[in-house]
Amino acid sequence: MGDQAFYPIGIPGQPWGVQERAAWLAKQGRQRSYADEVASAIDRLRESFDVFAYGSLDYGAEHYPLLAVRSRGWREDLPVLLVTGGVHGYETSGVHGALQFLQRHGHEHDGRANLLVVPCVSPWAYERINRWNPDALDPNRNFRKHSPAGESAALVDLLEPLRDAVLMHIDLHETTDSDESEFRPALAARDGKAFEPGEVPDGFYLVDDTERPQPEFQRAVIEAVAKVTHIAEADARGEIIGAPLLMPGVIKFPVKQWNLCAGITNARYATTTEVYPDSPRATPQQCNDAQVAAVRAAMDYALRHVDS
Repeated sequence: MGDQAFYPIGIPGQPWGVQERAAWLAKQGRQRSYADEVASAIDRLRESFDVFAYGSLDYGAEHYPLLAVRSRGWREDLPVLLVTGGVHGYETSGVHGALQFLQRHGHEHDGRANLLVVPCVSPWAYERINRWNPDALDPNRNFRKHSPAGESAALVDLLEPLRDAVLMHIDLHETTDSDESEFRPALAARDGKAFEPGEVPDGFYLVDDTERPQPEFQRAVIEAVAKVTHIAEADARGEIIGAPLLMPGVIKFPVKQWNLCAGITNARYATTTEVYPDSPRATPQQCNDAQVAAVRAAMDYALRHVDS
């Protein structure tokens, strides 16, 4: 795209400095309430789950408790089933799908497994419907020890003692039209790179791990979700977001190498969901339902194969 400005902040070809990051931050207004929409819903779960803060974030005058929900009567001899949502705060069904699962199905595996759910990893970004945190960092490229992203560092610390106990980890995401209109252009501008437009897939898909693929696990999740919403098809190149299709609705990335959330633990079964909320063929409730169907199918498969 040459020297043409494709984003309103920064100079094409030059990475952002302090001034550009401050200009970006100044544009990020609060659009919804983490306390009212998320923390209050988590608080209502205290009657039947253990709810606890695993850290907090202070951004300026704003304070965000980082909340997790786990089985009451946690047993060290049971495997752990892990659900994370809201790593990217703008991906709404990740947060509300996790909450809906807890409200309606959170006790399905009592006595067989320990459940741990972190519904909203990035509360500041949830309120601003954004992908990044206030430092213009993507938490989902920063899940590593001593991470520069506070959201990522807190979750890594929470899960460190459970790295080998987690049997299944499902991380709930969305791919939206704003990926192409805002977030990928912002990323290119921030890093001083050219922006190459891509294509947003219409439908649900999963991301498997290149290094530790589990195709039958992914297939089981896709089959369950297909009963709730449509599965994304490959583009003209046979790809979804630039990655080759492994099977209907499944691509793979080097999850641990990229410091993605689904690679924090050594879970045998791990996947990342991607729901498309901007589809004319899907409603917000359908997106939440798709996330719940994915969670339930992932857990059922993992527990059926726990000894295999």
